[in-house]
Amino acid sequence: MSRRGVLIAGALGAAAVMFAGLIVVPVLLGASRFMFGGGVAGGNCVTVAGADAQPAAATDAKAIPANYLQLYKTAGEKSGIPWNVLAGIGKVETSHGTSNLPGVKSGENYAGAGGPMQFLQPTWDEFAVDGNKDGKKDRYNPEDAIPSAAAYLKHNGAPRRMRTAIFQYNHSWDYVNLVLDWAKRYVGGDFKVVQANGIVCEDNDLPAGASGLVKRIISFAMAQRGKPYVFGANGPDAWDCSSLIQAAYRTVGLDIPRTTFQQWPYGVKVSKGKEQPGDLVFFDSGPGTSANNPGHVGMVIGKGKMIVASCSTCVPAIGVKPYKRSDWVGTTRPLARPDLKKKLNELAAE
Repeated sequence: MSRRGVLIAGALGAAAVMFAGLIVVPVLLGASRFMFGGGVAGGNCVTVAGADAQPAAATDAKAIPANYLQLYKTAGEKSGIPWNVLAGIGKVETSHGTSNLPGVKSGENYAGAGGPMQFLQPTWDEFAVDGNKDGKKDRYNPEDAIPSAAAYLKHNGAPRRMRTAIFQYNHSWDYVNLVLDWAKRYVGGDFKVVQANGIVCEDNDLPAGASGLVKRIISFAMAQRGKPYVFGANGPDAWDCSSLIQAAYRTVGLDIPRTTFQQWPYGVKVSKGKEQPGDLVFFDSGPGTSANNPGHVGMVIGKGKMIVASCSTCVPAIGVKPYKRSDWVGTTRPLARPDLKKKLNELAAE
């Protein structure tokens, strides 16, 4: 069920994670160049094409109540979550709503979960969907509960990070494996989930129309994918958002300011929709930031995507992500500055 757990166990688990982090982080910082240093087209990427495919039902799917099977398929099509994964969750949680245990048809179970997809009330309040458009969001109605489960999985990374999303639904890897076992049975066993924790193969191509200089800048930044984000880090084994940008420009002999707050006024402002590969995109994100003082930055690579060092808990911490989001403040073009143009001419003459 979503967000299930005991507070004391969660606190102990958090402490264990923090202790483990003290051991693991230094190892990662030292080993990352060997793990992720393969360049733009490195061999550690994961193909996400087809992650949202809807497989054909097999014989075992006939055991699913007809109304539930149709709801799983409809929610899968609309959300891009393979329907059989939703069915796997429905089976494990309540046997597709047929269980007579407390909290399935009314009330809550011992953990506070309710409904056929077993939502805790706070999680339901945040992710509930009015699937049947009747003006109500009822966690005991499968017409609402199943598309809400799809929305919750999508929020947690599905379909590109399916195992992670299912784990967030119920914090147990045994649960994840059981759900996926049922998901495979419902489609005859020929089903593989996608778990892209780092580099996505589809993001490997450099922008075709960019200059050789811009490609070199972007190529350096792209080669840092998979490395950790550490606030204040300056490489080569970890970066923050602005140090990654500064280092990428330095690979072609250009010095730009170190911090996001300094980089924002440095480049020539570019209207939204006019951005080009190599431009910097800024976001009203982080403490002390505003629309006039953005605190987060990425680099445009084209097709609405940027290479960005996001955060220490993001997966991937450094990767390719969309930049057209609600906190996007604006775009600048450092290469349009007269002094950088002059510097490039000097470098070319050497």
